[in-house]
Amino acid sequence: MNDAVIDIAGVSKRFVKQLDLAERTARLLGANVREVTVHAVDGVDLSIRKGEVMGLVGESGCGKSTLGRMVAGLDAPSAGQIRFRGKDVSTLKGAEAREAALKVQMVFQDPMSALNPRLRVDQIVGEAPRVHGLAGRGEIDSYVEAALQRVGLDPAMRKRYPHQFSGGQRARIGIARALAVQPDFIVCDESVAALDVSIQAQILNLFMDLREELDLTYLFISHDLGVVEHISDRIAIMYLGRMVEQGPSEEIFATPNHPYTQALLAEIPTFATTKKTYSAIKGEIPSPIDPPPGCHFHPRCPHAFERCRVERPALKAIAPGRVSACHLNDVS
Repeated sequence: MNDAVIDIAGVSKRFVKQLDLAERTARLLGANVREVTVHAVDGVDLSIRKGEVMGLVGESGCGKSTLGRMVAGLDAPSAGQIRFRGKDVSTLKGAEAREAALKVQMVFQDPMSALNPRLRVDQIVGEAPRVHGLAGRGEIDSYVEAALQRVGLDPAMRKRYPHQFSGGQRARIGIARALAVQPDFIVCDESVAALDVSIQAQILNLFMDLREELDLTYLFISHDLGVVEHISDRIAIMYLGRMVEQGPSEEIFATPNHPYTQALLAEIPTFATTKKTYSAIKGEIPSPIDPPPGCHFHPRCPHAFERCRVERPALKAIAPGRVSACHLNDVS
């Protein structure tokens, strides 16, 4: 897409556990010992347009956080490309590489573990802009004060340590740190999951206000479908490292296509007075060490047939702006 800020093309990520000395020795003696490979992300395609909020949803262990870390530049893909403003970030050098690294930032799930407990807030927020020349030594105090005010924190608290703040305040510090280098794109990895519901609402409203004020684009990773529905323009559904459905938020919630998406949405609690029995998706998510062949969802899918067990379904257009990876769409 011409207006895409981030283009993810065929991206995969594998984590390989190397054999230790005992395992290598056992293999030399004839034991069947092999390296363990975790297929965290498997051939994902995704484009995120300027100014939108892309929600990324899936069960724990599906690879969504790994994908977010690759987009933020914290992990390198094992295969595929991640393009920022049309340029493959792995090929950028010098000033271009530094700009791309600064323009894409990440807000992490646990504010306490994401903040250095030995640094005061003014150091946490001010270090990166000082190092990268966004604020001089004489300007850094006022720069940090402005960053804290932008996220709703009193600048007078800038000399405190992270443990002296509440969970919601620490979340705001994490957002201020990300904004301090003037990014265009922010990866939010379960950024409100550790907060009380009332505080979640405040942080979500802050994200939306910052989006309008600073013209930001978000990849919003969450397992909370209610939050994703509220904040996202478009939604991408992941299952066991693969993308299974993408489309506008309203359409995904109104008419889910993929059986996995349908199962996820069927489990959302409602205030409806009619009696409803909730049932979890049958089975457990398979191990990414040994994923099933064909469609990864077929062992848990009530509609699976023989083709699902042997052939990987491709993401195909099912409506304008919507794609789904399901063989049922080919059945007339």
